[in-house]
Amino acid sequence: MKKIILLLLLSGCGFTPMFVGNDTDIYVAPISGINGIELRNALSAKFGGARDATAKYTLTIDLSEPVTQYKALEQTGDATWQEISMSATYDLTDTQSGRVLAHGTERASESYTFVRYLVASNASYNSAVKNSLSVLADKISVRALSATHARVIDTPGAK
Repeated sequence: MKKIILLLLLSGCGFTPMFVGNDTDIYVAPISGINGIELRNALSAKFGGARDATAKYTLTIDLSEPVTQYKALEQTGDATWQEISMSATYDLTDTQSGRVLAHGTERASESYTFVRYLVASNASYNSAVKNSLSVLADKISVRALSATHARVIDTPGAK
């Protein structure tokens, strides 16, 4: 019953969800490095598929390399937990006018177990990097979609 009342209230206010399934015409420019490829693929998927350079908006990203920091040490001095952190600086521009619609820096970090076994340590590290890239893709896509959504609402003659 509460859901129906909420739906009725929101239907008359002009609220339109950003994630309706509409493809957003955002071209994600190539990002250097293996992690850049992963981030670009994740962002393209969030925007409804890959676009070419003629898209309405262009998203350029400068992705930092993962920085590792020790978080827990045993009495012997061996590390047991580490944390990686990554940051991405982005610019969303209107391709036709060259106007920057959104600019910012997003950060993500993830802790992982650091053990003596090389294969297990590498797997933990790779999983932490992948999770951090996923968080960065979520944050950047929300910022980009909100900037393009606000632009559509502000455009004269748009509904």
